[in-house]
Parts: sequence; structure tokens; C-alpha cells
Amino acid sequence: MLSARVYDVARETELQVAPELTKRLGNQVLLKREDNQPVFSFKLRGAYNKMAHLPPEALKRGVIAASAGNHAQGVALAAAKMKCKAVIVMPLTTPSVKIDAVKARGGPWVEVILHGESYSDAFQYSELLEKKRGLTFVHPFDDPDVIAGQGTIAQEIFQQHQEPIDSIFVAIGGGGLIAGIGEYVKAVSPKTKVIGVQSVDSDAMRRSLEANKRIEMKDVGLFSDGTAVKLVGKETFRICKRVVDDIITVDTDEICAAINDVFTDTRSILEPAGALAIAGMKKYVEKHRLKKKTLVAIACGANMNFSRLRFVAERADVGEFREAVFAVTIPEERGSFKRFCELLGKRNVTEFNYRIADQSEAHIFVGIGTQKAADSTTIAKHFRKAKFATIDLTHDELAKSHLRHMVGGRSTLAQDELLYRFEFPERPGALMKFLTSMAPNWNISLFHYRNHGADYGRILVGLQVPKNEQKKFQNFLASLGYPHWNETNNPAYRLFLK
Repeated sequence: MLSARVYDVARETELQVAPELTKRLGNQVLLKREDNQPVFSFKLRGAYNKMAHLPPEALKRGVIAASAGNHAQGVALAAAKMKCKAVIVMPLTTPSVKIDAVKARGGPWVEVILHGESYSDAFQYSELLEKKRGLTFVHPFDDPDVIAGQGTIAQEIFQQHQEPIDSIFVAIGGGGLIAGIGEYVKAVSPKTKVIGVQSVDSDAMRRSLEANKRIEMKDVGLFSDGTAVKLVGKETFRICKRVVDDIITVDTDEICAAINDVFTDTRSILEPAGALAIAGMKKYVEKHRLKKKTLVAIACGANMNFSRLRFVAERADVGEFREAVFAVTIPEERGSFKRFCELLGKRNVTEFNYRIADQSEAHIFVGIGTQKAADSTTIAKHFRKAKFATIDLTHDELAKSHLRHMVGGRSTLAQDELLYRFEFPERPGALMKFLTSMAPNWNISLFHYRNHGADYGRILVGLQVPKNEQKKFQNFLASLGYPHWNETNNPAYRLFLK
């Protein structure tokens, strides 16, 4: 490890205090900012160190690698610097930002091949190409030189922080990062705990350590694509048995919440695998009730497609207990919708979906901003006390991933329906102003709202307005003062909702 040649291309990254996380968790939280590497990931260290130790004849023949993205960028940059041909096999599920970055960093020295659904699929195909083309394989994790390259992160941590460190949290995919860090930590500071973090649906290392043998998973989750490994390495498993003190698993919502936490402290956006260590650290602190400890989390990557940010933002609120979602049943009668809204009071409504479907009951999907996990139970009791049947869906994956987007459809009860889009200012009382101004005999037959963090909320409303009250309705729109658009003749509305 001490002879690792990583600094030809890598840089010593910051060990940065996370002030908000430190304050909230009651422990000193330090982030090792590997997302600030030239390729926005730690993988550059191991890839370059391996290639720097290859004999000239191997470099002349060329190298091959399999990667979910970040290792590929390291190999590509190393290949361009060494003027060495490189073939890189990447899963079909790899985010385009990583594929484009590999091509850009490697230029004419790199050939990218997309194959399979996971890293393991890409790895198997790369083995075939390795033999067929006579190339040297640069393993993303199961290689002593790669492991040594990743271990330089730990060397930097102890040079940058002279005081005792209680625990270091490290994401695990194939195990190269934690093996390298763990080897160094246990050599220089045996009392420092090395805690691995995996996503609940990609926890091959946890299963392997529990079974005391390598366990191959049939399928792995792909949200944290950088750690989607079905089978950990032989060498990494051997090392991890000695140096890993514990492994904790986290779910998608907890990962999204961790991405948000790091953004709050640094204004940087990590990829899911890059935020794993932070998510695990938070969960570990809560589980073991840690206080006044010094904790380091490796922020190991920031290669994420911009298009995923909406999903991350939506799920982060649930993962951090900042949003609770409910299914609420109210009487299908005029005034009950307004009564329910009054019951919400000054709570921050994050989502509101409703479509008339029954003559006696109306079912509403509603999201409400919260401060802590127990709030969802309190709110549900509040609704039930007001005689509104309520189901707490905060931890219901079907509801969060699908049903919230599917509330609606055609309704034979929506007679004389007019469909309007409104822009409401995102401030308390705007919705109640709308409901109070409306004539008492106009029934709301459809309502859709989702807070996306803009200054104006975009709301779709269906109102049952008799034909002889059209003029009165137009006067209502004028008095309301909110921008609005008539969508009653919109072909999409007529196809799917009318």
C-alpha cells in the first residue's frame, strides 16, 4: 500500500466536517470527499495503481475491465495517460452520465461495450473477451494492487485527523474499498471500527460473512448501481473476515435521505452508492445510541444522472421522516372536502390526489410534511378522531412507487365537469381561499397536487358546474386571482379521465 502509485492521476481529497449532520446526530461527523476526485469517484486510485504496476508488454497488448461505471472511468483515464488500449464492458443499466464520461476520458484509447443487467453479467462477458483478445484484466475490486490503491484513502484520513477516530463507515459492493481501508485502519488504529454499509437488496458481503463463505445472490437491486454486485471477490472476502467489525444495511429511502443530508452540508450531490456510508452511519448511530464519537463516512462517488434527482428528492422526505402519506376516506357530499382541508390546518401538504368514484365515499391520497417518524401515527389518529377512515401508507412501497401516480381515471359520476389547471402560490391558506370562494353547490370531482419545491404549486381541479351557472363560475375565476387554464377540451383529458 505504501508503494501505491495513485497520485499521478488522483488527488488527496478533503476530510470535511459535516456541520448539520454533526449537530443533528450529536457526534462529530467527517466526510472523506472522494466525490471530488477527477472522475468523481475513488475508483481512480485502484485502477491506476493496478495499471501502473503492469509490465510494458501487458500494457502494449491492452487491458480489459468490467464496471458499473466508476471503475471504468478510472481505467479510461489511466489508459489515456499511459497510451494503452482498453476495452471496458459495462452493464446495460449503467447511467448514461457514466458511459459518456468513460468515452470522454478515454477518447480513442477506449472501446466501450454494453452487456448484461448487472456488474456480474458484464464481468462474465469480459472474461470471455479477455481470453479471446489476449488482454490483461483490470479487476474493479478483487486484486491486491487495486485494494492497495483504495487503501490510500485510509492513509490520508489518519494523516489529516490526528485525534482518535471511533468508526469509519464504508460502502461495499465487491469489497475492494473496505478491504483496502480496513487493512490500513487495523494496522495503525486497531480500536477504530470499520463498518460496512450495503443496500438491503445488494448485500452479498453481509450474507457471505454470516455464512463464512462467499454467497452469490441471484438478483441484486440496481438503485445503488455502483454496488450492485452478486458475488464478492475471493481476496476481498478473505480480508473482510479479518478487518470488518460490522455491516449495516439501508433501504432506498434512507439512501435518498443521505444524499439530501450531504447536499445540505456541502451543496454537492452524491450518487446512491456514494451516499451509502452516510446512510449507514445515521442508522448505526440511532441503533447504538452513539454520542460524542468521531465518525468518518466515505463519500465515495457522485456520478448520477440528473434525471434521477426527482426520484431522490421525492423519496428523501420519506427516508428522513419529512413526509407521511395516507389514504383517507371521506363522505362523498358537498362540504366534506373543505372540512377535511380545514382539518389539515397549517400542516404542509406535499401531495393531494382525488377522483370521484362512488356516490357515498371519496378516497383521497394525501402527503403531509412531518418532523419525526412518530408524526405519521399522530396525524392518522387526528384524522380518525374526526371520523375519517385512514390508512398510513408511509412505508408502503406500492403506494409510494406506483399508486400515488395512478389515482384517478374515468368516472361516470362526473357530470357537468369542467377541468382547470391553476397555479397557486406555495403558501399557507392558498387552498382554503380557493375552497371558501367557491359556490357551495359546486362539487370537486377531481383534484391533483404535488409540491415539487417551486414557488408556485400546479394544481389540476375538476368541478361539477351546471350549465346555467357558467357565468357565475367565470366570475368566480376572475375574483380568485390565480392564473388558470381551461383543459376541458384537452384530448388527453378526454382519453383518460372523461
